Amino acid sequence: MELARFRASLDTWLDRNAGELAPAHAGAATLEDHLAQLAKVKRMTFDAGWMRYGWPERVGGLGGSTLLRAYLGEALASRDLIATGIYSLVEILAPTMIDYARPELAASMVPRLLRGDETWCQGFSEPGTGSNLGGLTCRASRTDDGWSVTGQKVWTSLAQYADRCVLLTRTGPVESAHRGITALFVDMGTPGITVRPIETMHGSEEFCEVFFDEVVVPFDRTLGDEGQGWAVAMAILPYERSTSLWHRGAYLHHRLERLLVDAPEGALDPGEVGEVAQHMHAFRARSHATQYRLASGGRLGPETSVDKVLLATAEQAIFDLATAGLGPEVAIADDPLSERWRTEFLYSRAATIYGGTAEVQRNIIARRLLDLGSEP
Repeated sequence: MELARFRASLDTWLDRNAGELAPAHAGAATLEDHLAQLAKVKRMTFDAGWMRYGWPERVGGLGGSTLLRAYLGEALASRDLIATGIYSLVEILAPTMIDYARPELAASMVPRLLRGDETWCQGFSEPGTGSNLGGLTCRASRTDDGWSVTGQKVWTSLAQYADRCVLLTRTGPVESAHRGITALFVDMGTPGITVRPIETMHGSEEFCEVFFDEVVVPFDRTLGDEGQGWAVAMAILPYERSTSLWHRGAYLHHRLERLLVDAPEGALDPGEVGEVAQHMHAFRARSHATQYRLASGGRLGPETSVDKVLLATAEQAIFDLATAGLGPEVAIADDPLSERWRTEFLYSRAATIYGGTAEVQRNIIARRLLDLGSEP
């Protein structure tokens, strides 16, 4: 289905089913609220076919351009029907399974993620390594029964709810850095896995520490070949900074429009509003080009770091503007409107950290795009 017809048909369907799709919560929702809402929306859109467009038929999709997936997320975000951060995990993890898992495993698992029957997480970061994936130490050793995994991950989103985990492990010497990494697809119910949620400053337990103690993972759950984990990671990261960011940008645009309604008359400085709008426009123009490059089969690489920097800048600018325009009482008032803006302001502080810090992204831009120096 081509994009214009998909957009028109989807919008009609969303309008017709607005009541059933609407969130049951009001104001600032809990993480459990967001997850319940996400499961409902994914189930309804999958069963109606919309969630299946843009995905290969071999994993239960209906084919078509990746632009169809991009617009579905945009439409849901613009209508405030999803929390984009957890919705877009599909855009990060499903392509990994399609590209690197055994075909029969991908065909079995990907539809469960698309429909919302399962939640998956991504086990990359570790204590002490941060964005340096080449330094990870969570080890997978060969045994007669499969891989035996021991180690720790941190900042793992939704691990306490997850059914599966795309996990990076060390299978070679630490000195081999990225050449000794292997990716695994782990069932989170396997004995030996302990999950400890981490509460963030905006009151959510979205992140977790995850401990692995001789966790057995069958060899047929290896993603790609042994030692190919760095390639898996490098394939995932551009997806974090492409369609996922487009969805987030659509949501932020919606919140900016909402701010213009919620703020008291005359409370917002027109010049500041214009500056924030410029940040949003710069991101959306850049991300629009990224969506079309992805749809045409182009390879995404370090240039997506520009998308990430622009989005983080726009996100923090929007919520800075909100706190200025809504007044200091938004910081302490307990009404649903203030609570939601306050929660989102606090969450926006992490925009320059999650998905690769702004400093790391600027280093990538400087060294790999502008040739301003080699990696240290």
